Amino acid sequence: MSLFKRKQPYVADIALLLEGTYPYIRGGVSSWVHQMITGLPEYQFALIFLGGDPGHYGEQQYTLPENVTHLECHYLMESGARERPRPRDGNAEAFQNQRRLHDSFKANESIPEEVLTRVFRDLGKTGGITRKDFLYSRESWKVIEESFHTYCTEPSFVDYFWTIRTMHAPLFTLAEIAQNMPRVRMVHSISTGYAGLLGAMVSDRERLPYLISEHGIYTKERKIDLSQAQWIDDPDDQVSETLSDQLGYIRRLWIRFFEVIGRLAYQKANTIVSLYSGNRLRQHQDGAAEEKTCIIPNGIDPERFRVPREARQEAIPKVLGLVGRVVPIKDIKTFIRAMRSVSEQIPEAEGWIVGPEDEDPAYVTECRNLVASLGLEGRVKFLGFQNVSEILPQLGLMVLTSISEALPLVILEANAAGLPCLATDVGACRELIEGMSEEDRSLGPSGAVVPIADPEATAREAVRLLTDSQAWRMAQTAGLERVSRFYTLESMFTRYRALYQQALSSQGNEED
Repeated sequence: MSLFKRKQPYVADIALLLEGTYPYIRGGVSSWVHQMITGLPEYQFALIFLGGDPGHYGEQQYTLPENVTHLECHYLMESGARERPRPRDGNAEAFQNQRRLHDSFKANESIPEEVLTRVFRDLGKTGGITRKDFLYSRESWKVIEESFHTYCTEPSFVDYFWTIRTMHAPLFTLAEIAQNMPRVRMVHSISTGYAGLLGAMVSDRERLPYLISEHGIYTKERKIDLSQAQWIDDPDDQVSETLSDQLGYIRRLWIRFFEVIGRLAYQKANTIVSLYSGNRLRQHQDGAAEEKTCIIPNGIDPERFRVPREARQEAIPKVLGLVGRVVPIKDIKTFIRAMRSVSEQIPEAEGWIVGPEDEDPAYVTECRNLVASLGLEGRVKFLGFQNVSEILPQLGLMVLTSISEALPLVILEANAAGLPCLATDVGACRELIEGMSEEDRSLGPSGAVVPIADPEATAREAVRLLTDSQAWRMAQTAGLERVSRFYTLESMFTRYRALYQQALSSQGNEED
């Protein structure tokens, strides 16, 4: 650790690196961060928030717990003061280290630690590569020109030049943040991306333990976003047989950039956490060393659902519930089409769609029109936002027809309330319903798993569970037991507490 930092008192035990989430965005990952902070009160946390454009964020959405001792916010896309360019030579050795880093990635090799350390420590530093060196130096121009002629023949040089400038400019902000970080004992990034790269920089600079948690896989999500982004005007985009072929060079360059910084974060991290086995496998494919990875699923407090569980009547309600936003990714239309088949076999059956409808009004209208065209008025009901604890005892089956999920808490909440679930085979749904280990699977299924966008399979399994009381009761018992054994908040806190203790003990008892 640098001498300067040694002389400062510790501000917190753990710095949480947060990209576009807590405490300015509510729900999802932000809810998890708040749970973690409040559930581990023995640790003090410093929050480093990274945003894009400051105009995209409003007021703080969470009241910070008492064990948050520091909050700072940085916006990577904030335009700085304009200045008149002045020519400069640039540090040839520092730029050569950058070349070695990029060559290693292009060869799909791990970066030698000494190269990585030099690159991180040169970034933003006088005598290394400052922001002005990157923007105005002859060495910088030379590197960009060489890369263009060696690797890029599709777009114009102007397109390539400005893409490289835009892509790398935030890295100098990250270097400044790393240099001025408050003194902490370890860093914990809640994604890869820019937050993950900041974690790698701080870990390398201050020799701190580094933990990454991923709820989704950042590089995968960015690839989807960048493939559709309207702000990238790439003349080489074209329709072809595969996604990779459809994308022009500039889009692929952006995707590759996030893959590279993701691998940098994985390489520097001591431990890399995912929510379920499918995402852990994806981390391995994206460059994470297998021995560094582990799975810690999210959890809930089953006691919160004791009241709705005890409110459940003996008879199985012939009501199928879908709790979620009315948006395309939840594939509400497959649920509606499945209800057509269900109602033919169970005439009294109803389908309740419980969730906000304000995110995609056009899609809501399409869903309502589909209900009308299938003659399901009165059978399929849009209930809007509701208190889920009041809804759960009235349902006979929780249904998720999503085309994408990570680890949906709604399945755990339904199980804790004594309600079996039917879900598509996405994310962690199969593990949540059928079990993730031999011990877990021995409990039996807590419902059924069906293919994506298959209304007939969805209807078939729904009818089976709703009309076979023995299968339904067995699924109910399995779900209750699975949640209480493997998916409690306390079990999640215990495992993270162990990771924190292990990382912090490796730091020893350094005196101020």
